[in-house]
Amino acid sequence: MSTIYWEEEMETLPRPGLESIQLKRLQKLVARVYERVEPYRKKMDAAGVTPQDITSLADLQKLPFTVKDDLRDNYPFGMFTTSMEDIVRVHASSGTTGKPTVVGYTQNDIGTWAGLMARALACGGATKGDMVHNAYGYGLFTGGLGAHYGAEKLGATVIPVSGGNTKRQITIMQDFGSTVLLSTPSYALNLAETMESMGVAPESLSLRVGIFGAEPWSENMREEVEKKLNLQAVDIYGLSEVIGPGVAMECLNSSKGMHVFEDHFLPEIINPETGEALPPGEKGELVFTTLTKEAFPVIRYRTKDISRLYYETCNCGRTLVRMEKVTGRTDDMLIIRGVNVFPSQVEHVLVGVEGVEPHYQIIVEREGTLDIMTVEVEVSDSIFSDEIKNLEQLTKRITRDIKDILGVTCKVKLVNPRAIQRSEGKAQRVIDKRKI
Repeated sequence: MSTIYWEEEMETLPRPGLESIQLKRLQKLVARVYERVEPYRKKMDAAGVTPQDITSLADLQKLPFTVKDDLRDNYPFGMFTTSMEDIVRVHASSGTTGKPTVVGYTQNDIGTWAGLMARALACGGATKGDMVHNAYGYGLFTGGLGAHYGAEKLGATVIPVSGGNTKRQITIMQDFGSTVLLSTPSYALNLAETMESMGVAPESLSLRVGIFGAEPWSENMREEVEKKLNLQAVDIYGLSEVIGPGVAMECLNSSKGMHVFEDHFLPEIINPETGEALPPGEKGELVFTTLTKEAFPVIRYRTKDISRLYYETCNCGRTLVRMEKVTGRTDDMLIIRGVNVFPSQVEHVLVGVEGVEPHYQIIVEREGTLDIMTVEVEVSDSIFSDEIKNLEQLTKRITRDIKDILGVTCKVKLVNPRAIQRSEGKAQRVIDKRKI
């Protein structure tokens, strides 16, 4: 498929022109936030920096970081730069680890977001003639509505099916001729599994591309989704605090991750321990500054997502920097006997093993002073009905592969198909009982 642009002039702008736009927008943002948002003004004053000190993009590093606790401490609306009269919508995170983080949008913000999502969908190969099956959750979660408005802006036909009712979703995909699927990657696998149980062949559907995000997923999982749903799987990135989905998007030609829409979001990679900015190509924590949001801008927001940035021009012609697929988060990293382990690394091992289903859960417990990691893995019906000897060999192989690749010893428990609870949104991969 040929490259599709939504805003070709901006997507292929030479870097000097792009950086000029970024600097002007950054200076305007910092001045507005300093004037209107007391928590930002206090942090900048404490750091000894004023808006007048921002004379180049390099001066971004003078500004203090914003973290999720800043948003929670000023719950619900203390970080907004506009009055509530100008807010036309609010979204919020789930709040599973404390108070939810609340984000607001002006009418202009909604228009900006829709345009960014249209750009993202076009980047992933969607067109005006597509039937977009939107299985992201609607409601306070930003995914569903963000994708919905973007698909409408693109001119595609949207099926606002949201999550759940999986069998009904498959029937809708058959009857309506869905060509583009939007969902989390784990729910895409759930759809594929349910299709198989219903006797629906993926070739009988019209799906051409799947745009998956909201959780880390490995390259092995991409191959599994593509095989089971007979489509091309591409990655989308976003988070509520920055705007929602549509911050970055993988094109059909890229081999180095997702294009960051830099005219709206200024990215950095930092050392998560020291906060030091890292050079291009180095892996670290992803940090974003929003350049065009009105109601709820953020300055140097620490995402906790692990990635790296590549500035080479992509084969598609876009000059926008690319961010590597997120491999994990600094807050979901497990430390097992001194070894750093991300769930996505375990997934990478498991998806490469024949007979293993792409559903797993990591359980961490403490026995005395030792941390014990158990990986529960679903296996196919045919494997589970094999002789005990074969199951033992499979258990030993997975244990060995995790040890060889991750450098950590774990227990492996093979479980029946569908024994691990399915998710209609983000999958719960880790149960850490050490904190209970």
